Amino acid sequence: MTGIGGLDNILNGGIPLGNTVLVTGTVGTGKTTIGMEFLVRGAQKGENCAFITVTEPSAKLIENMRTYDFFDDELIKAGKLHIFDLHVIYDHLGLEWGEYEIRDMDILLGAFEDIVDELSITRLVIDSITAICYQLQNRSAIRKFIFDLGKFLSTFGCTTFLISETVIEAGVEKYSVFGVEEAISDGIMLLGNINRKGDLLRTIQVVKMRGTPHSRAKHVSDLTPDGMAIVPLLKWGSDMY
Repeated sequence: MTGIGGLDNILNGGIPLGNTVLVTGTVGTGKTTIGMEFLVRGAQKGENCAFITVTEPSAKLIENMRTYDFFDDELIKAGKLHIFDLHVIYDHLGLEWGEYEIRDMDILLGAFEDIVDELSITRLVIDSITAICYQLQNRSAIRKFIFDLGKFLSTFGCTTFLISETVIEAGVEKYSVFGVEEAISDGIMLLGNINRKGDLLRTIQVVKMRGTPHSRAKHVSDLTPDGMAIVPLLKWGSDMY
C-alpha cells in the first residue's frame, strides 16, 4: 500500500512491489507533493526511502514540504527518509552537467544503484526524470537509461516514482516529453487540472499499472495539510467541463 488512502483505493490495494511508475502532469498539479507523501508514508511504516531532486535544491524542497502536516523532519534525522541533490551526486562522481556519453550514463546508474543497495531503499522518487533525459543524446539512449534503471530497481524490490511532464502538441496530450518514458514504465499516473466555473481543480488518473486491476476513472484531488485527498469526480457534480 502507498499509504495514500484514496490512491490505494484506485489501485485496488496499492502499487505492486518493484514497479517503476511515471507520475506525470503539468505545473502545479501536485507531482512533487504526491511523491514526497509516498515516501513519508513508507518511512512512517519503517521503510527506507529516498528522494533525488534534480532541479530544486534539497533545502528548498524540505522548506516547502514543511508547510504540510504529514511531513516530519524526524524521519530524516532517523535515517528513514533520505534526500539527495543530483548536482551533489554529480560533483561526487566527477560528472559535468551537460550531454551524457554512454560511460556517464553507466556511472550515474551505478550511483543510483549504490544508494538503493547500501541504504536498503524500498521507495524512491526521482524529480524529475525529464531533466535527466534532456542530458541524454537521443531517444535510444533515453530508452536504455530508463530500462536499465527500472531493471535494477525491480531487482532490489524498490518501488519508484519518476516525476515527468506532460506535453500537449496539436491538441494531443503526451504522457512524457520524449514519448519513451511511458512505454517502459510499469505504471502511469496522470495529474492534471479541470475547469469548474472558472476554478481549477486538480485531478488524478491511473492510466496503467501492471500487476493490479485498478480504476482508470479520473478523480478529483486536493492538496491538504494532511496530504493528498482523492474523491471520485462525480462527487463534484456534472457541471464540470
